[in-house]
Amino acid sequence: MATLTVYDQTKKEVGTIDLESSVFETPVRPEILHLVVRAHLANLRAGTHATKTRSFVSGGGAKPWRQKGTGRARSGSSRSPIWRHGAVVHGPQPRDYGFKVNKKVRSLALRMALSSRFLDEKLMVVDKIELPEVKTKLFSKVTSDLGLKKALIVLNNVDNNIGLSARNLPGIKVVAPAGLTVYDILNHAQLVIGQEAARELQERLK
Repeated sequence: MATLTVYDQTKKEVGTIDLESSVFETPVRPEILHLVVRAHLANLRAGTHATKTRSFVSGGGAKPWRQKGTGRARSGSSRSPIWRHGAVVHGPQPRDYGFKVNKKVRSLALRMALSSRFLDEKLMVVDKIELPEVKTKLFSKVTSDLGLKKALIVLNNVDNNIGLSARNLPGIKVVAPAGLTVYDILNHAQLVIGQEAARELQERLK
C-alpha cells in the first residue's frame, strides 16, 4: 500500500491518502493497454461511409444498344462500373468497427493505466475543487496553482461550474470516475484525482 500527499486546489498539503497496491501498483503490460485503447478508438468510429453499388445506382434499366451488329462491345447497362456515372465495385459500406474486450481485461487495463501514472510520479490527489461561478479564468488559476498543463482531472462530483469552466482550457479534461477510460489517462501527461474519486475507484477496481 502506497501513501500519497493530498493537496487542496491551491496546492497546499491538507493530509494523506492510502492507495491500494492492487489498483495503483499493478505491473504494466503494454499489449493489454494497446488492445483496450484500440477497442476504444474503434468504437468511436462512425462507420457511416458508403458508396453506391449496382443495386443503389438509379437508371440503367434499358440495354444501351443491341447485343450484336453495332461493332461496339456488348453492354447491358449504362450504370456498369466501367461507365461514367456507373456503380462502384467493392466500395466501402456502412459497418461497425467495434470489437469486444472482456470486462476483466478492461478493468485490468484501467488499473495498469492508473499504475503507470503513479509509477511515473504523474499522479496527484486533491481533496476537492470548487468554483463559486462559471468562469474559465478561475479554473485556469486552479490548474496554474497545481502546475497542470496537459492533465486529466477525475472528480467525484463534476458540477456545472467546473464542467463549463474547464471545457475551453486546452489540454485539460474533467471527467467523473464512471467516465474514466484508459485512452484518456494515457492521452494526458498528468492525472489529478479527487480524494472521493480515488476511494470510489479503489472500491470498484480492487
